[in-house]
Amino acid sequence: MAQTISLTASPRQATGKGGARQARFRGKVPAVIYGHGRDTQPLELEAKALEKALTGIEPASTIIELAVDGKAAVKTLIREIQRHPLRPDIIHVDFYEIHAAEKVKLRVPVHLVGSPDGVRNAGGVLDQVTREVEIEVLPENIPDRVELDVTALKIGDSLHVRELTIPNAKIRTEADLTIATVVPPRAEEVAAPTPEAATEVAEPELIRKVREGEEEEGEGAAEGAAPAKPEAKGGAGGGAAGGGAPAKPDKAEKPKGGKES
Repeated sequence: MAQTISLTASPRQATGKGGARQARFRGKVPAVIYGHGRDTQPLELEAKALEKALTGIEPASTIIELAVDGKAAVKTLIREIQRHPLRPDIIHVDFYEIHAAEKVKLRVPVHLVGSPDGVRNAGGVLDQVTREVEIEVLPENIPDRVELDVTALKIGDSLHVRELTIPNAKIRTEADLTIATVVPPRAEEVAAPTPEAATEVAEPELIRKVREGEEEEGEGAAEGAAPAKPEAKGGAGGGAAGGGAPAKPDKAEKPKGGKES
């Protein structure tokens, strides 16, 4: 059965964003109450008292007996809780008034019970896909939560909404919706060397070979070039060695203080 807690609230005179900020500045939480034909009424509650009351319960499926301005308490459900985007502070609450003879629609959490066979004996992983379902029920029959036994699940098995049993309640969530499944264990992947790593290993060897080739070519060129210089010089004086008359040097080869081209 659903839990029941009691809270007190006061009418909130200033409305809108400005009024809500003023309430928070005074340590209050702005709220509204509506439902069952009543007009929406702005309220405010003590922030610390509200946080304490909601600790350790399922707010969506808990009946709140709300006393407003000292009047007799009415039974309500929390339809929405808004929290600060960066802090856990509650910044607004919507209360929905309910009556004992009137069925209500609400969402209740699904709790998985047991350790699946596929997890215990095959190393599988339990994955809960759906965490709450919507039901229609009288206030006195509201469950705190719904439990689902997953002990028999093997790898590849699943449980769906149709497997749920909620006494005195109509389940409105689609019957074929998966609630939990056991998936195979993930294989450990062995990291293969990346192309970059392979390149880094091969690159020094490649550079070494290229440099050896370059050295060989350089040595060969040096050996072939050594006699070339005398030949080039001897081309002018080769006739002298062979008994011919020495040729007159060209003007370009007889620089006397002139600029070399």
